[in-house]
Amino acid sequence: MAFLSSMAAQPNLASSSSAGPLVGSVNGSKLRQTQAASKPAPVLDLPALQAASQVLQEQLVKDSQIVPDLGELISGSPSSASYTVFPDDYRAPFQKRRHIGIPEGLWQYYTSTNLATHMGLLPEIDRVWIAIDHNLFLWDYVDGQELSSFVDQPDVITHVALVKPKSGVFIDEITSLLVICTPVTVLLIGVSTTPVPGPNNQTRKEIKLYATDMSIACDVEMSSVIGTSDGRIFMAGSQDGNLYELHYQEKEGWFGKRVQLINHSVGGVQSLLPRIGSSNADDGITTLVSDPARNCFYTLTARNTISVWRTNGDKHVQHLQTISNLYKAAQDKVPGSPALTPQNFNIVALHVIDPCESRSGVQLVAITTNGVRLYFSPSTMGSTYGWGASSTPGFRNLSLAHVRLPPPNLIHPDELSNPYREASGAFSIGQGQPSQPTSRPYIITILEDTCYDLGTTIAVQRGDVADTDYLVCMAPDLTQIASLGQVRGPQVQQPAPQYVSHAYTTTAVANRIPLTERATLVPVPGLTWGIAPVPRSKYSLATSAPANTPAPLITNELATQFSEPARQYIILTNGGLHWVAKRRAVDALKEAIEEFQVEGNAQPLIDLRDSYGRDQTCAMLLAIASGNTFLDPMEQSPLGSMSHVSADLAAVARQAFYDFGERPTWAERVTYGTSEGSGTATFSGRREGLALYFARLVRPFWKVKLTKPGANGFQELSVPDDILVIAQKNLFALKELLDTNPYLFHSAPGDHTGARSAAASEQEAWKAEQSSVSQLLSLLGRTIEAISFLLLLNDHKLGELVAQCDPEIQKLASTLTFEELITVEKGVTASRALVNVIINQQIGQQISVDTISEVLQQRCGSFCSTDDVMLYKARENVRKAVETRNPMERQTWLGESLRLFMKGARNLEFDKLREICGDYQELNYAKGAVELPLHCAQAFDTDLQGQEYWIAGCPASDSRALFWERRKHCYELVLDSLSVFEERCAGSKQSASQTDDPETVRGHAYELAFASEDEMFHSTLYDWLISRGMADELLEMRPAYLEAHLRREPTTVEKFQLLWQFYVKDGQPLRAAEVLAVLAESTEFNLTLDTRLEYLTLAVGNAKSHPVSVGGRHETAIAFLTDLEEKLDVAQVQLELYNTLLPRQHEPEVAERFKALSVRLYNITELYQLWAEPLDLPLIKLLILHVSEHRDDGIVRPIWNKIFEEGRSSSLAVEGVDPKVAADRIMAKVIPLGQRYYPSESAFPLQHIASLLVRFALAHKGEIPYGWAPRILVQCGVPYPEVWDILHEMYESQVPPFNEQANVQAISSDIAVLLTDWIDDARRPQSAASRGEFPVFRIDQAVEQYLAELEPGRTETKAAYESIKRQLRRHW
Repeated sequence: MAFLSSMAAQPNLASSSSAGPLVGSVNGSKLRQTQAASKPAPVLDLPALQAASQVLQEQLVKDSQIVPDLGELISGSPSSASYTVFPDDYRAPFQKRRHIGIPEGLWQYYTSTNLATHMGLLPEIDRVWIAIDHNLFLWDYVDGQELSSFVDQPDVITHVALVKPKSGVFIDEITSLLVICTPVTVLLIGVSTTPVPGPNNQTRKEIKLYATDMSIACDVEMSSVIGTSDGRIFMAGSQDGNLYELHYQEKEGWFGKRVQLINHSVGGVQSLLPRIGSSNADDGITTLVSDPARNCFYTLTARNTISVWRTNGDKHVQHLQTISNLYKAAQDKVPGSPALTPQNFNIVALHVIDPCESRSGVQLVAITTNGVRLYFSPSTMGSTYGWGASSTPGFRNLSLAHVRLPPPNLIHPDELSNPYREASGAFSIGQGQPSQPTSRPYIITILEDTCYDLGTTIAVQRGDVADTDYLVCMAPDLTQIASLGQVRGPQVQQPAPQYVSHAYTTTAVANRIPLTERATLVPVPGLTWGIAPVPRSKYSLATSAPANTPAPLITNELATQFSEPARQYIILTNGGLHWVAKRRAVDALKEAIEEFQVEGNAQPLIDLRDSYGRDQTCAMLLAIASGNTFLDPMEQSPLGSMSHVSADLAAVARQAFYDFGERPTWAERVTYGTSEGSGTATFSGRREGLALYFARLVRPFWKVKLTKPGANGFQELSVPDDILVIAQKNLFALKELLDTNPYLFHSAPGDHTGARSAAASEQEAWKAEQSSVSQLLSLLGRTIEAISFLLLLNDHKLGELVAQCDPEIQKLASTLTFEELITVEKGVTASRALVNVIINQQIGQQISVDTISEVLQQRCGSFCSTDDVMLYKARENVRKAVETRNPMERQTWLGESLRLFMKGARNLEFDKLREICGDYQELNYAKGAVELPLHCAQAFDTDLQGQEYWIAGCPASDSRALFWERRKHCYELVLDSLSVFEERCAGSKQSASQTDDPETVRGHAYELAFASEDEMFHSTLYDWLISRGMADELLEMRPAYLEAHLRREPTTVEKFQLLWQFYVKDGQPLRAAEVLAVLAESTEFNLTLDTRLEYLTLAVGNAKSHPVSVGGRHETAIAFLTDLEEKLDVAQVQLELYNTLLPRQHEPEVAERFKALSVRLYNITELYQLWAEPLDLPLIKLLILHVSEHRDDGIVRPIWNKIFEEGRSSSLAVEGVDPKVAADRIMAKVIPLGQRYYPSESAFPLQHIASLLVRFALAHKGEIPYGWAPRILVQCGVPYPEVWDILHEMYESQVPPFNEQANVQAISSDIAVLLTDWIDDARRPQSAASRGEFPVFRIDQAVEQYLAELEPGRTETKAAYESIKRQLRRHW
């Protein structure tokens, strides 16, 4: 073992230990330097803290389980007699600690008189009562000499007791009552106590006595006085053995005096239990014992009968049970034991077993004269207390559960310190005869006074030496009954020693650990008057942890020895007071180390390690090495002063911790079917010891709520602050030890030599251990800071601070536990809110925040980050800016505040940000009011999730929406600032007194807003400006992101309208045209057809104004323009179609089609197929053919035929209608169409139309004037030469109907009219005909031909031709 080898040389342990781990120390100092260098921004690693907290929780659970319950220990067998007895060395379980003599004056009085003297202990008020005749003295044994006296009554005082008063009867100062008994009276004295500083840094209680005027005469002398938790007082009559109650009330009443004595034996039970003769006096009550935890009390009679009572309404008691025949019941459990005989079976005392010692319900122990202990529990052992029996609801009858025999192997005090110590050392009943020559075991015979306290039994046996008493001290032996991972496991049930009859040897239930105790005799000079445990210190009663928290049994001293002082007992003798302390494992360990230092013998250390197990020993060594406020076994020295051991001793403890701790190991788990293996680390004793010690230090508060409701409705700390202070001191000492000795958790230099070849698994184990230790160290540091933080809050009136928080934080603070404050996100939230309240308070009181923030950072940096401090300082700068009158100074303060706010932006809550912006607006500080929220928008979205969401077009139910919302709120603050500055401009005419011109401030604010590079903000800003009717100004400015904003989804008509205007203003007409085209053709906007046409027209206009040279986009631009023009043409067709159908919009077959025309623009094919064709609209068809330039005689000719048909039929349907009317109708239809469509062959097939006209004229020769047909064509815009060509062709063609001479002559007449008109037109200046070529020669020749072929009878025509010839001659 390394520990032994390092100790072998032993000349100087300190040097060997400091030399050993040299490498570790050097690394450690480097480590600390790097930590110091990188300290500024400690980031809270909550998962690591939670992992470490889970480790603590595991240790707390372990502590609650390692020591078995008293019920488990005794239920395995009906009796037991297993004891471990040690000589008086480091293992001795009890030790006398100090002695105080009775104060000199009292001693002289006491020794010089032969008056009756009685005395006893009142440890609750740190007093001994001494009654000498009728004088009562109260001696303050903490102070040592202080005496109070009460001499105002004449009778001999025989008994004094301290009880709790009834509430509401006395003044509040009276916290207890002295019950003073004399043979003829009982009287009550009020007592109040005040803690004051005492000697040796202790606190003592100052008492005041109050006369209550409550006393009563009695026929019998009273003894064994007890009080109940509700203030009732019971006592036994010494002469008659009856149960009495001293009843008192505030005032005399109709039904009762102020003080009265009630005999419950006569009133109730005696009449129910008929007794024979005068047996009452023989078997009267001798002892009363109160059990406040179970709300009952017990009585013991002279003949060993125990009764259980319960108070039952004012002045009444209820008798629950009587247990008699105990001798027989005990004999049945231990037949034939020499310790049980009718002569020595006499119960001398009853003691209540506290529920915290036995959860399973063992509730009473009775002790006989010769030290046999009888344990009682409810009949069905194992469940919690219920008081249930058929007779009494809620009560379970008690029965004898176990008989514990006295130790048969006690060493006589004379031989305790003999030198035989080399052998085994522990004489246990289980090891048969001890190996040393003990001359005689000491057998208990007559016990005088007894005390039972949390598992420990102390009784007084008159010594066999004059004027000396022996204390028999017995306490559970944890090394035997607890599961500590000891080297030798808990002992099996041992064979009985030779002097005990085998007839009653018990066999334990399988696997049950039998109750084993350490026993010893401690000699005390003088005659004992009383024994009492020193009340548990406030440190042990600190908290009532919630029900779900694992709490150790009170008998598990290993768990409590670092958070409360050692248990002590006061022995009152006729010579004074003796203190006997129960020694703890840590005391034994400390002594073993001291022995090792002196004698170089390491065996005791190794024995202790083997007895308590590796982990427990390491935890204790850590406490010794670091120092602990409870190391000193005597009563608590000044509040939390450290008990430090010498440097040498601490060095040995460190080295032993290192060596005993061994090394972590790794258990591989192979998953079948995969090549990968996983495993678990089994940690070393060092890590386990650290976790165990740490967990025990924080147990008193770890799972407890931070606050509880206090006075005035405010919350207050639920754990007394001095308990926190002490825990913090111990935690800090531990941290300091680990910081200065980092090697304690490194593998030893020896391990490093083989590190390269060490199995990977071993390295894994070390890695896991290092990781766990580092998490524990983080938690340790944060816990120390958390306590500082709470103490600081407490100094600043925690309740008031909590009350100033938001309701959610108030609720959170009242439900948080210490652990949650330290390790959980909501703890961080609550602590930050509380820090903010403190700082606000300081700022409100005009106190600089530097002081408080420095304190916060020094003591609890993780609760007040540098970011937080920056925010506090920034707020203080704003306050200074408000206060200053100097504008330059104000700007400086505001600038500094803005710089700090920006640095700490990520910790700024939005509400605070809004508040700050409000301050900046008030102060006309445009830079802050605009730039801070913009900066925060970035800080609140550091990983740009909000930006991604915005870029993605804000999809529905997306988790990133939250980040965008946060950004948006910041942007809204900027807009709010701009509105405020706008309003100030509008609202106020500049007054001379104003320092900041509102116009300037507003201008500056806009300048800063537009200077931002945050596109999302710009987008929000533009929307806001547009909504305020400032679109034109925006277009004039054309800021950087406007184009992108207007193009961004979701698009709107307004945005597109602004966008095309933006492009026009920006000199990009082609892009404007593109936008207008998109707008015209869009389907998502509800636009009228007129509007769409307007947009297309604007698009064409803009496209035409695109300069030729720009960017070489000339060809594309022309193509685009052409396309636009075509679309415009088609759109115009659609509009005409719309107007055509407008009068018919309500017809069933038209209605749906009509509506559809408004929805979007259609192409020409759609217009033809979906409207013109199905609705048979000839004019629209023509228009479509014209626009599309589609030539198809098969389509166009039937249309014209139909047009002529309609003209004819509508006129000629009625018989006898004049063909002239029909001719006019045809004229009215054809001329407008011709004027519109000529020369489009697709819509106006000239030949066909001329043919239709001529045929109509031929059909009505004589009724229609000659020249009607050609004149219509000319009116349609067909040039004269073309009309003449067509008619001439007909004239010459010989195709029917032009093969008939009459028709040919009619055509000739038409030609004559045409040529006449042509010549007239040509002579008119400015006419189209006059400007064109006029074929004089050709006409002249043709006229010759027409005249030659003219029928003689056509005089008119002939005259016309001749006129033509004359005209030609004259003018050409």
